[in-house]
Amino acid sequence: MKATVTVMLRPGVLDPQGRAIAQALHALGFTGVAEVRAGKVIELDLDEADPTRARAQAEEMARRLLANTVIESFRVEIG
Repeated sequence: MKATVTVMLRPGVLDPQGRAIAQALHALGFTGVAEVRAGKVIELDLDEADPTRARAQAEEMARRLLANTVIESFRVEIG
């Protein structure tokens, strides 16, 4: 079963990568961009057929390794 974990910085945490992307977009003429937040997407191919158990496994992986839960939040999608 495929699990997708999306990790983003929590609101209020400075995002220098997002700021650099926003500045580059403005330099390219995309002036309508107000703010950019950068994150990461991790795709997992799990040997689990049960969606509930696959979600639980992916969430545990995110809590223990994939996200720094002090400054990042995560979302898990199963499909």
